[in-house]
Amino acid sequence: MRAKIILITLLAMLSFGSKLTAQTFSKVTFNNNNLKMAGNLYIPKDFNENKKYPVIITVHPGGGVKEQTSGLYAQKMAEQGYVALAFDASHQGESEGLPRFLEDPTQRVEDIRSAVDYVTTLKFVDAEKIGLIGICAGGGYSINAAQTDKRIKAIAVASPVSTGNKKGWDGKTAVMESLKTLAAVAKQRTAEANGAEPIYVNYVPEKPDATTPNDLVEAYDYYRTPRAQHPNSTNLLLFTSLDKMIAFEAFANVETFLTQPTQVIVGSKAGSRWQGEEVYKRITSPKELVVIDNATHMDLYDIPKFVKQVSENMTAFFGKKLK
Repeated sequence: MRAKIILITLLAMLSFGSKLTAQTFSKVTFNNNNLKMAGNLYIPKDFNENKKYPVIITVHPGGGVKEQTSGLYAQKMAEQGYVALAFDASHQGESEGLPRFLEDPTQRVEDIRSAVDYVTTLKFVDAEKIGLIGICAGGGYSINAAQTDKRIKAIAVASPVSTGNKKGWDGKTAVMESLKTLAAVAKQRTAEANGAEPIYVNYVPEKPDATTPNDLVEAYDYYRTPRAQHPNSTNLLLFTSLDKMIAFEAFANVETFLTQPTQVIVGSKAGSRWQGEEVYKRITSPKELVVIDNATHMDLYDIPKFVKQVSENMTAFFGKKLK
């Protein structure tokens, strides 16, 4: 029997993408403890396997897949001479992991470490020049992973958010809402322990209406239409993921443990802008803040003129930090 699907709003973990243009890449797999991870490895146009290249790992938003925005940025970096890896999170996309559609922040961070493990085994990669790009929740996970994995030498994040943020998308949500969610998750865990079916929730509304906030209308346009839709990105999240997400604060301890140079990119009209600017203020390592004028959170995912600006800024940043 198919599990019940409940529609809720989880904008802070949105997944949006882009239709990728032709670019040389190979489908690869790598190990993450006992799981097999799936990735797309992009290589530069004039690739020479006897050379050593700096490498960029791209991390997709919650609910996303490698064929969407993280793949777009991997492609853009390959066009600039980098080897680049986009991969599916464990429990999602083509990567292994049960239960499906689990969003476990601790596991997402371990996914990144495993991706770093993998690229260090490639003979054409310079293991001293590993960069990380994270988008939306992937940005939060990237900042968190870099705090404890010093093989990562530089980080650039676009529209970064923390899945453990308790203030909501606009920074104004009462903590009581998180407490209500935790109570509901606790009830559901007990039900499942006693034989109930799992419950899944949607990342974005399946049917926006006149009362839907503009950010969610944009979310639907990207996530649930051919513009960014992908069969492996199903708009489903295991409901019992939410206690793990609420317990996780991606930006905790950045003042102490984030020692690598970091670039934070936000849209001037993004509802999430405050999160990017807040973590930027807390970072004590070398840092850059880039505000993309007139861009919303989702615009940085695939709108060509904004992707061009983001890519150019990232290229300049990594050009200084990795080459």
